Amino acid sequence: MQITVIAVGKLKEKYWKEAQAEYLKRLLPYASLSVLEVEDEADEGDPARIKKQEGARITAKLKERDFVIALEIQGVSCTSLQFAKKLQESFAQGFSRYVFVIGGSQGLDDAIVQRSHWRFSMSPLTFPHQMARIILLEQLYRGFRIVTGAPYHK
Repeated sequence: MQITVIAVGKLKEKYWKEAQAEYLKRLLPYASLSVLEVEDEADEGDPARIKKQEGARITAKLKERDFVIALEIQGVSCTSLQFAKKLQESFAQGFSRYVFVIGGSQGLDDAIVQRSHWRFSMSPLTFPHQMARIILLEQLYRGFRIVTGAPYHK
């Protein structure tokens, strides 16, 4: 199973990098997981232009046979158990790669949202994209633990 997280922006602080490394290590038994970072635009000027430019960078990383999951506040939220079930259902569809997309400070370009198979909201709260990435990795780990019946989720 191949999972890719495409994220706008870089992890800058050491603690975020360490948290990402820890979850990538924990996920090794379950999937081949990679994180691709695309450059973020300076948060100046027209938000639509910023989203379009970041969206073009994201689109360049997508493949035709990808199952795309857009993380967006208007998406469907769920519990960890529901997330695990949705992962299991998505993985059963036989796509070559499952791609979670985390936008920049302005959100995701409409083209990315339209391209997605699943629009997922982690919360009605807004998180910095660095934190959102770590939360997503933790929920992926939790989801795999739930699906396999391994202890972790409480």
